[in-house]
Amino acid sequence: MKKINILFTCAGRRNYLINYFKEALKGEGNVIAVDEQTIAPAMYDADIAIKVPSIYADNYIDELLKIVTDHSITAVISLNDLELPILSKSKELFKNQGAQVIISNAEVIDTCFDKWKTYNLLRELGLNTPKTYIKLDEAIEDIEKGVLEFPIVLKPRWGSGSIGLDFPESTEELKLTYLRQKLVLKKSQLNRVNNVDPVFDILIQEKLKGNEFGMDVINDFKGNYFGTFSKQKLAMRSGETDKAKSIIDKRFEKLGKKISDNLNHVGIIDCDVFVNDDQLYLLEINPRFGGGYPFTHEAGLNLAAMYIAWLKGADNESLVKYNNYKENLIFSKCDRLMQMSN
Repeated sequence: MKKINILFTCAGRRNYLINYFKEALKGEGNVIAVDEQTIAPAMYDADIAIKVPSIYADNYIDELLKIVTDHSITAVISLNDLELPILSKSKELFKNQGAQVIISNAEVIDTCFDKWKTYNLLRELGLNTPKTYIKLDEAIEDIEKGVLEFPIVLKPRWGSGSIGLDFPESTEELKLTYLRQKLVLKKSQLNRVNNVDPVFDILIQEKLKGNEFGMDVINDFKGNYFGTFSKQKLAMRSGETDKAKSIIDKRFEKLGKKISDNLNHVGIIDCDVFVNDDQLYLLEINPRFGGGYPFTHEAGLNLAAMYIAWLKGADNESLVKYNNYKENLIFSKCDRLMQMSN
């Protein structure tokens, strides 16, 4: 049987994903991790670890393609928001080398990565989402009218994690924070993408009350809906879910199905949802494995095994055995130390 070799790019700290896929492969292939830092923790759990240039380097894609050839890569999975637009535009190059990049098309990536486009899509679909503004003066005008209330949220239009997230509580603080965030973004790793539209690169958003949830919406590699798997976020750390409880709720299933039917995305998308006054409000859509995926996995959905089965040509009906998702299971992340090589 032909080996299935999985390449994880921008591996970073996602050791759990490396190990989930190693377990699912059962020795029938290798997990290869690449990162621009040789001391990225996930590199040490991979079967093969390779240092690569920055995702913005001119030779980045060429280096990945060389790895695809040298290690007979079957599929490529990115773990970095900023890399997604780059890989989505290069899918055919990898396909020509015999590797499938498990990523949605460029239009889906662009819509999800640009939070202003996401907001407008959600409104077009008639879904609840917090009031969002791209112009500071319009936000201030609605604050003065009482339409928008403090505290509010300030965040980059093209963002990743918790970079540039602020919660001003007055108009004066809003204006100062807005200017400060402009300066911060110019010095951050988000500078390249925010320069797409440097005038309107910050969003002003209503801060919702209520409980926050994570929602993994799963499609197969042809964009067909498989299911929605949700958890209540009990604690956050550095922009990622740190503690969570699995839930099963038909409202989330209905919301996930509607997103799937309209995006036709590939694989997993990670969604942020608030429940306020018994209504679901969708905030963001991240078209990748999110920091909340391990809670879904530990609660009973083995998406790593499903990905490998899809790569082998399995249909969705045969994958029910990998879905043993149970509700009311609470999990918490914890750190572990790893010795790095000099």
